[in-house]
Amino acid sequence: MMDKKSEGATHIGGILPGLLQRYRPEADQGMLRIWRVWDRLVGEDIARNARPAAFKGSLLLVYVTSSVWVHHLQYLKKEIVSRLNDDFGQPLVSDIKFKVGSF
Repeated sequence: MMDKKSEGATHIGGILPGLLQRYRPEADQGMLRIWRVWDRLVGEDIARNARPAAFKGSLLLVYVTSSVWVHHLQYLKKEIVSRLNDDFGQPLVSDIKFKVGSF
């Protein structure tokens, strides 16, 4: 049961795409596309330990939970880039930089 404060509330995921489209139409559309497919394309284990953080040009910055994950994902980088680009039907991502960070 919802309390009165949450009645009529909208999840941020339902608002964010429209706001970004309105105020930053091109800059963040690639990032939104990546966020939408990330978990499905990389799988549950990677998704728990790595999150897209920024998209600059065709370089994707991904924050990971530890240096061990940075090392592990370096071996999977080409496969992840290929999966993203195949899913988008275009070469949106050319490279990924993995960095330890919080998400």
